[in-house]
Amino acid sequence: MEVRKIREQLRMGRSIYNLPLRVTFYARVSTDLDAQLNSLENQVQYYTEWIQSRPNWTFVPGYIDEGISGGTTRKREAFNRMILDAQAGLFDFIITKEISRFSRSTLDSILYTQQLLEHNVGVLFQNDNINTFDSDSEFRLVVMAGVAQDEIRKLSQRLKFGFRQAIKNGHVLGNDKLYGYDKKDCVLTVKEEEARLVRLIFHLYADEGLGTRRISQRLLELGYTSREGNAFNTLTIRHILTNPKYKGWYCGNKSTSLDYRTKKKALLEEREWVMYPDPRIPAIVPEELWNRANALYKRRSGQMMQHTSGATFHNRYSYSGKIFCERHNVVYHRQSLRSSKGSKEVWQCKVYRSGGRAACASAQVASAELDAILARIFPRLIQDKERIVDTVIGVLQSVPQKADDGQTRKWLEGEMAAIHAKKDKLLELSIAGVLPVGEFKTRNDSCNAQLEILQRQMEAQKAEEDAARNNTLDMEQIRRFLEGELSFCEKINSNLAASILEKAVVKADSTRRKIHLGLFLKLGQQYEAVYIPEKTSLRITCLRNITPKPPTRRT
Repeated sequence: MEVRKIREQLRMGRSIYNLPLRVTFYARVSTDLDAQLNSLENQVQYYTEWIQSRPNWTFVPGYIDEGISGGTTRKREAFNRMILDAQAGLFDFIITKEISRFSRSTLDSILYTQQLLEHNVGVLFQNDNINTFDSDSEFRLVVMAGVAQDEIRKLSQRLKFGFRQAIKNGHVLGNDKLYGYDKKDCVLTVKEEEARLVRLIFHLYADEGLGTRRISQRLLELGYTSREGNAFNTLTIRHILTNPKYKGWYCGNKSTSLDYRTKKKALLEEREWVMYPDPRIPAIVPEELWNRANALYKRRSGQMMQHTSGATFHNRYSYSGKIFCERHNVVYHRQSLRSSKGSKEVWQCKVYRSGGRAACASAQVASAELDAILARIFPRLIQDKERIVDTVIGVLQSVPQKADDGQTRKWLEGEMAAIHAKKDKLLELSIAGVLPVGEFKTRNDSCNAQLEILQRQMEAQKAEEDAARNNTLDMEQIRRFLEGELSFCEKINSNLAASILEKAVVKADSTRRKIHLGLFLKLGQQYEAVYIPEKTSLRITCLRNITPKPPTRRT
């Protein structure tokens, strides 16, 4: 029946209960507690019997959401299905307990009731005595829905107050499955078996200098797996390294709510966090080790953000970013293999590193093998010795003499600014009465101690930068050295080879027993090399030899 005709009948004095309507209901509870579910069962029984008792109404099975918040309709599957069914014309009237069951958002309440009316479907909010078929219902709906929306705002504030009180009373909030800890009744105790692994992760990162990916591989080699039995995810390792709880510190105020209705949050900058030593959190690693690991983590992160391509950061090794897998068109990564004979630097496909031999069967390449191959190629270029020297000199002159380029100083300045901001935050909390005077003094003294350490590091860094500015490369001495190196007696220097090598491509037909390489030099030459490691057999073919214009000689 059309809304227009229903309203005409109501104006003539007829009751909504006397109209021939197909009627359904909507029921919802906001938690899945037993008492609430029992309430839901009662609602379903009540509305089913109540609708069926009306002789002029035809009962349509209701729509039920369990354990879903009323703040938004996005995740309420039954509600959204009900709206679609209403648009399809499956019923005429919806009964629900109150506006807050429908939605606590004024916008949602008005939007959906208007949308339903456009499809000739009305809603009766029973406790609020609002029937949207009545012409004045929208005004009353705005008032009542506004009250419901204010209710959820107050609930959000009460929850925040409850969190603050819980923290003040010594309850540890946050992740219930924090690795290395058991958590019961908001109290953390150390789970020693897992704590040993946490200490190992910090040791590998801070003391041995391994990255998160290599740590994951090392843990797997040592027989350590995640709780699910898999290799540790690098993201999990990063979360462990950066979580202050492992040094016995509380950390809060890491995010803020943007809208209590949508529950959207924004992550705050570290300088806005509130962190302090908490005797209720048992430390797993020493504070000094945690601080050292996180200083290294921030330094590496800053370098990666500066060089988004990753090339500058990873070019600590001669062949970084120069060896590629033809099969997957990805770069090879460095790996250091240790044995009784010592360590050996090799390069492996990125896909192989993440998925093993099943993911990529391309051969690994040893730096020493690549040195030997290039040592065989370079004598063929002896007539171009002068041009090669000029090219290497050009590369050296194009690289800043100070690799750090002031990044350490900038990082120290950022750390000091963050601590000053933290001191300001602590003062605000103390003035507001949230932080006792004694606790404020303890935390403030800790910040001052950190500032003193950073200030000493800053002075040392400035002295190092001043010294670096006074050092210049002696290009003529380097030139003489290069000319000596280009004699190619038995082997070639890896750094020299890499400065001339544009890229090396490991061909798709390569195996562990027979490595097929495509070699591209910066001077324009292109070679193919087939190398059999076990026999130290090598065959090299020149495919292309382009003589480029000699570069301008630099002094």
